[in-house]
Amino acid sequence: MTADKQIIQAAHEVLVAENDCRLITCESERETFGVLADVDCDLLICSDDRLKGKSDNILLNARIKYPSMPRILITGEASSDASLEITSRAAAFVYLIKPIQAAQLEIVVKRALEISELSKRHRLLSRELKLSIDDNIFQTTKSENIKSPWSRFEKLIYVSPKMDELCALARQAAATEIPILIQGETGTGKELMARAVHYNSSRKNSPLHVQNCGGFPDDVLHSELFGHVEGAFPGALSSRLGLFRASDGGTIFLDEISEVSPAFQVSLLRFLQEGEVKPLGSDETLFSDVRVIAASNRPLENLVKQGKFRQDLYYRLKGFQLNIPPLRQRLEDVPALATHFLERASEVSGRHILGIAMDALKRLSRHNYPGNVRELQMEINRCVAVAGDDSYILTRHLSESIANIDLDEEAPADFDVDGATLKEMVESLEMHLVSKALERHRWNQKRAADQLGLSRVGIANKIKRYKLKEI
Repeated sequence: MTADKQIIQAAHEVLVAENDCRLITCESERETFGVLADVDCDLLICSDDRLKGKSDNILLNARIKYPSMPRILITGEASSDASLEITSRAAAFVYLIKPIQAAQLEIVVKRALEISELSKRHRLLSRELKLSIDDNIFQTTKSENIKSPWSRFEKLIYVSPKMDELCALARQAAATEIPILIQGETGTGKELMARAVHYNSSRKNSPLHVQNCGGFPDDVLHSELFGHVEGAFPGALSSRLGLFRASDGGTIFLDEISEVSPAFQVSLLRFLQEGEVKPLGSDETLFSDVRVIAASNRPLENLVKQGKFRQDLYYRLKGFQLNIPPLRQRLEDVPALATHFLERASEVSGRHILGIAMDALKRLSRHNYPGNVRELQMEINRCVAVAGDDSYILTRHLSESIANIDLDEEAPADFDVDGATLKEMVESLEMHLVSKALERHRWNQKRAADQLGLSRVGIANKIKRYKLKEI
């Protein structure tokens, strides 16, 4: 919501206090679209006295980027012609002239959300009806390519119990001030999880900054996070605030935290303990109130055991630990994710794609996804690009590795662990996982070892221990 104090007060009174809605306020166009990119927003309220100013740009860009989100314009300009012009160009739901009453705003907001929900249900029902009568593609099989409603945590889409439990824990974590450690393979959505936590916390109206910690020398990373003063090093022509101070009152997301050096880990530990910020080249120690969310695609507990990551820093970071499962362990999420990505790609490209054919969807749901959710998103984007308007995504539109999946092969089933004791059950499960990984990669031990997070020697020992043989 971009608004002045009077509008914010009215909105808070009727939306937050009475209807338990969430209200996020923004002061600029850049901040507005930063929030819309991260948060699942239902409504945009834009208030500006200048009809030809930023409200015009915000509403027009919102119409292009988020066409299904209703938009309301609030203006102090008495000229109805100017208001009508902006409302028409931006396809806004309505415009209101200040001063407005809280009850008036409540009625308009409720009507806008009702119409938006009806439009959404109409689109879904229309597509389901179209898919159900297309015998050439679906024959007598019930359409499954639209699973609605699915669950979501901001931009995270899921239907699987694993993600449901994880997002429930993340919502609990968001309500606290405790640091959070997010672990998961590349492409699983760690940054989306961090942004979802921030925008569901008490810090949602304060800044969120992101810093990738991989591949930076210590002095550069120190400058990025802690800042520096003018002349601190050659080329420092001006002072730099640093993200820790820029995020004061908000959240900072440190990606690839596992890649920082042991020396820099000491500086991070000091900041987490005391909130101290000492810029490069300065004798002054400052303080900043920042919530830290860190992420790693490598298990930090293993790095701690190997002596590559400080144990005390690890325990400081993992106030809450969120382990995002890879997509191959929650393939039931694929149809919902594919539908979501299809809608987004269609809106961005301006293509009209009717849906995903059942045969193609089954193959998408059987792929292993080494690139996780990001791989699925790029696959759908590619399919939208090659498919024609007013058509379905068919098997021939899929990439070769997915299109060639044999649907007659038995799908992976839940594995029953054998054994009388815990040790025997763990060994039985380990043997099963190693065996399946070797079969999946046609006994290429290097690839199987990479998937399981083992070394070549490690997987060779497992093969020998369990007497596994290539069939």
